[in-house]
Amino acid sequence: MRVGVPKEIKNHEYRVGLTPNSVRELVTDGHEVVIETEAGAAIGFQDSDYEDSGASIVSDAAAVFSQADMIVKVKEPQAQEVALLEARHTLFTYLHLAPDQELTDSLIKSRATCIAYETVTDAQGRLPLLAPMSEVAGRIAVQAGARSLEMEAGGRGVLLSGAPGVPSGEVLILGGGVVGSNAIRIAVGMGAQVTVLDTSLQTLRLLDQQYGNRIHTRLSTRTAIDEYLPQADLVIGAVLIPGAAAPKLIEAEQLQHMQRGAVIVDVAIDQGGCVATSRPTTHDDPTYVEQGVVHYCVANMPGAVARTATQALNNATLPFVRALASMGPRKAMHADEHLLNGLNVAAGQLCNMEVASSQGRMCADKVSVLVQVR
Repeated sequence: MRVGVPKEIKNHEYRVGLTPNSVRELVTDGHEVVIETEAGAAIGFQDSDYEDSGASIVSDAAAVFSQADMIVKVKEPQAQEVALLEARHTLFTYLHLAPDQELTDSLIKSRATCIAYETVTDAQGRLPLLAPMSEVAGRIAVQAGARSLEMEAGGRGVLLSGAPGVPSGEVLILGGGVVGSNAIRIAVGMGAQVTVLDTSLQTLRLLDQQYGNRIHTRLSTRTAIDEYLPQADLVIGAVLIPGAAAPKLIEAEQLQHMQRGAVIVDVAIDQGGCVATSRPTTHDDPTYVEQGVVHYCVANMPGAVARTATQALNNATLPFVRALASMGPRKAMHADEHLLNGLNVAAGQLCNMEVASSQGRMCADKVSVLVQVR
């Protein structure tokens, strides 16, 4: 198979779909790889590195799409990339379709086979291709929140670690999953006072066993959120319903009870955000103030540490890329039900139940759609 990697064009997105090491594995398997020039240059992967690994370098995205059968990316395709998709293409990338009906419509119209990293599962029901970026995003969230608390960023001037004779900052984390647990790790390391809310007693039990009295754990209820919001300096939204739009845990009127200059980092923004007042921002302009509360809602947080994030992502995605390339999409997904769970759009049909439910659409049966995939 011929695998193509275009340069990411989303604002301040420097990650790349395949590293030179990943390219070498694919070439060794007998596949051809075409890379858009300077696709990884910003993070130190030069065209010469890719050529040394066996890839061909092409001048632009149009050349990648015209030559490749499978497109491997990082972020959801932008409009000019969707325009290059054809029915013969397999697209393997993050899609986050639940809050984006326009992109869903465009991908359906393209009739391409679109497999989303974030809905591929494993035998334990986890999300192995989302986990690496969730780990990175959880760690970045605390760093970004700490910066946003500084006066020049509009924050209330609180140092999370505190100072001798001065209490440390209060961090409220909504969700104790992959994002939340990584945020806890960094916040505790900074010396903050950390409270985590989750709907799973098992998750809270495990966090309590791990951290003991260094954190506070509470069952997530509306009452608990109401109780902790007014005292929080930093709130990190770390909730996830796989493939679906994030639930709104904080309503607009609740911001009135927060401290002026407090910060919300909504890591769930890719899935629409878990705060009613959240809207996507970019690394160019990452924050805005709503009702006196600073909001950090960058939709590609791991892009800030693109080299680390790219390597972590490739560690997880490469086995699936190799399977898709070697067996072809239909056979690969037929052989692996967990990869099949990643199928969101194919043959002009939407076949992810969570996306369909979020958008109020009909959902086609994956197995039936798979028969129409090449």
